Amino acid sequence: MILLLATLPSLAAASDHFPPLTVNLTYALYTGIRTPLTSPNLTLTTWKGIRYAAPPVGPLRWQRPQLPAAPPPNTTPPASVLANTPGPTCPQAMPAIPGLGFVRGEEDCLFLNVWAASTSSSPSPSPEVGTEVNGTGTGGKGSPVLVVIHGGGYGLGGAGTDMTSFLVGGGEGMVVVETQYRLGAFGFLASPEVKRRGVLNAGLLDQKLALEWVQEHIAQFGGDPERVTIMGESAGGGSVMLHAMAEGGGLGTRLFTNIIAASPWVPTQPRYDDAISVRHYDDFAALAGCKGQGDVFGCLVGRDSLTLQYAANQVSTSPPTPRGNWAFIPVTDDEYVLGPPSVQLAKGKLNGLRLLVGNNANEGTLIPPSNILTEADLIAWIKSNFANLSPQNVTALLATYPSDSGPVRSSAPRFETSGYGPATAVNTSQAATGQQQRCYNMYAESSVVCPAYWLATSFSHNHLPAHHYQYSVPFASHGADLAATFGPPGPNLGPDLVTAFQKIYTNFITTNSPSLSAHDANGASSPRPEAPHPASKWPAWPGFVNINQTGGEAYKVYFRGKGLRNAITVVGDAEAWEGGRGERCEVWKGLGGVVPL
Repeated sequence: MILLLATLPSLAAASDHFPPLTVNLTYALYTGIRTPLTSPNLTLTTWKGIRYAAPPVGPLRWQRPQLPAAPPPNTTPPASVLANTPGPTCPQAMPAIPGLGFVRGEEDCLFLNVWAASTSSSPSPSPEVGTEVNGTGTGGKGSPVLVVIHGGGYGLGGAGTDMTSFLVGGGEGMVVVETQYRLGAFGFLASPEVKRRGVLNAGLLDQKLALEWVQEHIAQFGGDPERVTIMGESAGGGSVMLHAMAEGGGLGTRLFTNIIAASPWVPTQPRYDDAISVRHYDDFAALAGCKGQGDVFGCLVGRDSLTLQYAANQVSTSPPTPRGNWAFIPVTDDEYVLGPPSVQLAKGKLNGLRLLVGNNANEGTLIPPSNILTEADLIAWIKSNFANLSPQNVTALLATYPSDSGPVRSSAPRFETSGYGPATAVNTSQAATGQQQRCYNMYAESSVVCPAYWLATSFSHNHLPAHHYQYSVPFASHGADLAATFGPPGPNLGPDLVTAFQKIYTNFITTNSPSLSAHDANGASSPRPEAPHPASKWPAWPGFVNINQTGGEAYKVYFRGKGLRNAITVVGDAEAWEGGRGERCEVWKGLGGVVPL
């Protein structure tokens, strides 16, 4: 059990291994909270609600994010802000999924949270700790830094993750930053007019500014700006992928060196001037009451936030937006994002030095409709979700995912495949069989799994370390891995699995390799925890590590409770996995410029 002993800032004792509580960022002073943990012997220092950009409101709406304004010279220094509360979340955007409630948020939302985990042996931050820190110099070396970009379809979410479990699970001596960025139409409105009058992909540029903030200021929190890992899941993983290929590799290692992309989500990626982008812009303007105005963009800038949020939600929940998607997502802008991942990653022009990328076994079950009973239903879904495909493309896609053309049999057994066959994820999973599973797997591979493969292949072809994993703990739907990463774990996750999964991440962040010790890979409850394990030497791509469990008590579609043990295995060839997934990803790559992906 973890015991939290919160201390007031004024009572926190200075230590050579703790960052200062009060930091001066030149534009504001923030005082953090220090929390000793008695088990394990770890001290967390947190600063929540730190502003990293000027409020993107008024004339700054749909503009490049700006640095916070510094106080005028020769004025009284600002009072320190007690950084114990996260900033407000950005206005949320609803996708075309029934049942999601409305969350308003605030446009002044460009804030981040910082967590520093220190022990008596943690690296000493520089400059001198225990005092107020001024200026922006990076000084000496500090702890490795993880920057987390939240997911949520580029329309939902915020920096609200409790990092305690993750840091306790292996993040000693690490600094974690979680950042927010503009969402929905506020972050991803696109059209030629937006490009001319404002900026495209504002949400991605918010993330970039947060990474620049880390380079400028993280040493004051005990972090090393030369050891930055960026990490995200779902749209956060998609964001990480886009930063990895941004500016055609022009960023290099200036903002980060390591990349963790968990289930990188690529719904589609049109150009800013494609017909669908322009249609969404026009529909948005009409619903906001700006259509027919002489200056449509200026009218939108002048509208109140709530009017724009309602307009954006209506665009996202109406045709032609496919079910489960958002209308406002990253676009090819010809400046920061030079092309869709299927095209850009093939060029091998990358930022960063090392990659850890993963996907879950059942990525496709959350978004597509659950009433795909016949092949005609499947074809109708393909045409709706991938509207740019020709009839010949659709025919080729059906041949790529072969199946009995008959309707789904409700009595057909549903089970997880081994990955080696004869049954494969094309036709069978715990979620579905037949046409429904074809649909689920098409969506999974086109939007998550194949982008992960393309990213790994791009790094590998550039002779850069590329590490891949599959999270297969039932029921391994999209996002299920987050319970193992950040907690709290459900009853289907044994403590050994949580330890191993967190160590994969923290080892990569701190040592540049996700390889596990034999003890962590086998698990403490294993009959032979110290026995040699192949995951102690992570395979090079296209090899990967399959993360699963065995034992436990049967419960519905998974096992839980006592007796769960790790079943982590090394797979030699991801290309052959699940009946030739590599070949199917090549088909999607060939269609990538059409879809576009």
